[in-house]
Amino acid sequence: MLGYDADLLIIGAGPAGLTAAQYGARAGLNVLVIDQGSPGGQALLIDVLENYPGNAGQFDEAGNQVAQPKSGYDFSMDLLRQAESFGASLFYGSVDSIKKENNIFTARLCDGSARTATAVIIASGAKPRFLGIPGEKEFFGKGVSYCASCDGNFFKGKKIFVAGGGDSACDEARYLSRLSDKITLVHRRDSFRAQKALVKRTLDNPNIKVKYNTVIKEIKGGLKVKSVMLADTQTGDICEEEADAVFIFAGTVPQSALVSGGGLNAALDENGYIITDQKMATNVAGLFAAGDIRSGAFRQVVTAAADGALAAHFAAGYIDENQL
Repeated sequence: MLGYDADLLIIGAGPAGLTAAQYGARAGLNVLVIDQGSPGGQALLIDVLENYPGNAGQFDEAGNQVAQPKSGYDFSMDLLRQAESFGASLFYGSVDSIKKENNIFTARLCDGSARTATAVIIASGAKPRFLGIPGEKEFFGKGVSYCASCDGNFFKGKKIFVAGGGDSACDEARYLSRLSDKITLVHRRDSFRAQKALVKRTLDNPNIKVKYNTVIKEIKGGLKVKSVMLADTQTGDICEEEADAVFIFAGTVPQSALVSGGGLNAALDENGYIITDQKMATNVAGLFAAGDIRSGAFRQVVTAAADGALAAHFAAGYIDENQL
């Protein structure tokens, strides 16, 4: 669109954002994606992406076709190459604010520059949630981590604690179990909320010890992590156990601050996730949301991609109706 940087501006280059970029560009839109980090978002933390539909192509000795999983990094790079092949552009930067005036959105970046567009898709995702316990911040990078595939290799054969009870905690504990046979997974409830297949593999893994009804109250050490204080959520009993590392997977925090003020005031749910309809549209005309940032989303790569495709499709319709 003459006079504007893009027809469609996408904030975030995870699976939702990159899929939206692909579908938007294939629809003939001028698409610009802005992301402050490496393309892929949370998908970069996935060691093996084994449950994405169509991941097949290899054959076992019996001639049966079996899954051909790939790493989250490889998957993310494929998404980026696809989006760029259709004409989408990726700009590395951090968006400070977004406003809408006269039916045009303006995203102001932290470097002082700005980008304008007719429609915007927010696909900024979510970041790891902190436990908020003593020692967590102090020992970050010194034994405390939120990414097993990033830092697990530093703790081969070491005693590792994993905190959490969802898909990420079980998946990352299994990854770490290939590096050490001394993995302890602690969960504050008496059962996991992860998918049943992941739970079974976790419980069947001889390198993983599970402690239910348990929370980490404190992380202790000197120059690095040396121990954790564990509390029984039923009895209140507290004990100290030696530890070399603590990997935390306690959920996520939506990155929705950009649309909760500055004149946009998109509707959020009680947890800060963006509320959309089935078209991925928010209560602000021309503003869409997709992926982990969206309220009620089933936070999986496949659903993030589906959200992105829908958001781009309906954003294209909005742009057609509002061409100047």
